[in-house]
Amino acid sequence: MQYRYLGRTGMKVSELCLGAMTFGRESTEADSIQMMNRFVAAGGNFIDTANVYTRGVSEEIVGRWLRNRKRDDLVIATKARFPMGDGPNDLGLSRKHLLSAVEDSLRRLQTDYIDLYQVHCWDPGTPLDETLTTLDTLVRSGKVRYIGASNYSGWQLQKAVDTSRHQGWEPFSCLQPLYNLLDRSLEWELVQVCQIEGLGIIPWSPLRGGWLSGKYRRGMEAPVAGTRIEKAEQEGWSESWSAYNTERTWNVLDALFAVAEEAGKEPVQVALRWLLQRPGVTAPIIGARTLAHLESNLGAAGWELTAEQMARLTTVSEPDLPYPYDFITRAAGARR
Repeated sequence: MQYRYLGRTGMKVSELCLGAMTFGRESTEADSIQMMNRFVAAGGNFIDTANVYTRGVSEEIVGRWLRNRKRDDLVIATKARFPMGDGPNDLGLSRKHLLSAVEDSLRRLQTDYIDLYQVHCWDPGTPLDETLTTLDTLVRSGKVRYIGASNYSGWQLQKAVDTSRHQGWEPFSCLQPLYNLLDRSLEWELVQVCQIEGLGIIPWSPLRGGWLSGKYRRGMEAPVAGTRIEKAEQEGWSESWSAYNTERTWNVLDALFAVAEEAGKEPVQVALRWLLQRPGVTAPIIGARTLAHLESNLGAAGWELTAEQMARLTTVSEPDLPYPYDFITRAAGARR
C-alpha cells in the first residue's frame, strides 16, 4: 500500500480508504472489525465514516475497534450535515448543529480528535460564513485536524475556498465526490478546482454500488438478486438498474472486462486502479460488505495500468458534454 499526501497538507493517507457505511448495516460488528484489522494489516491507515451511517452505529463500531489501536497511526474521517434527530436543529451546517455533531461523533468514536471532518453536502439554509468559521474554530480547538467537503458543486467549492482564504480560516483539504468509470461529471469543473486549489479527491462509490464489480455483463436483463443494484431499483436509489442499463454502461463494462483479462486482474481491481491513476485522485473509498470483498478491492494496490489501457477505459467512458462544456470544448479546439 502506498501513501499520498491529502491535498496540500502534510498528512499522508493510504491510497485506498476503507469506507464504513456498511458497518452495522450489511456487515455485522464482528465482520466490520475483521475488515478493519485486515485493512490495517495490508498497510491501510485511512477509514471514513459519517454520523448518519446506521444512525451512529458505524461510528460506534469504529470507536470500539479504535480503543485497541495506536490512535496516531490512523486517519479517521467522519461527516455531518444530514438529520440525526427530529428537532429543527438536528441537521444542517449551522454552528449549533455542527458543534453538537462533533461532540456526538467524538463520543461515539471514543477519541479526542477527528483527523478529517467533512461537511456531507452543501446546506442552502445556512450562511457559508457561519459554517466555515465554525469549522475553523473546531480546528483551532484541536478537536478536528483537517476539514473537507462532500457533494459540492463547482461554484460552491470555489466559493468556500475563496471565502476561507479571504478570512484567513482553515481551508478545505479535500473533496469527497461521486466518481467512477460510469460517473465522470465532476471532471467538468470539480477536478480542476481541486487541482488548482490543492484539494485531494477521495471518491465515493468507486464501483457504483456494484456495477463495476464484475457481476454485470452485456445481455443481462435484470439486476443480480440480493445485490445493492436490485435494492436500488426497489428503493429508487441513483445507482438503480433503470438508470444504468444503457448502451454506454455496457460499452464501459465490455472494455473493463477486456482490460482485466489483459492485465490478469479482477474487473473490480481495474476499475479502482483506473481511479487511482486519474488526475487529482488521492484515495478511492472502498465500501466492502465482507472480508472477501475487501480482499478483492485491496488487489487494486501495488501495480499500474498501462498508458494504452488507461486511454482505452477513459475514451470508452467519456460522457457526453452538456452546455456550456460542449461549447467551450469546441471553441478551444477551433482556436488551435
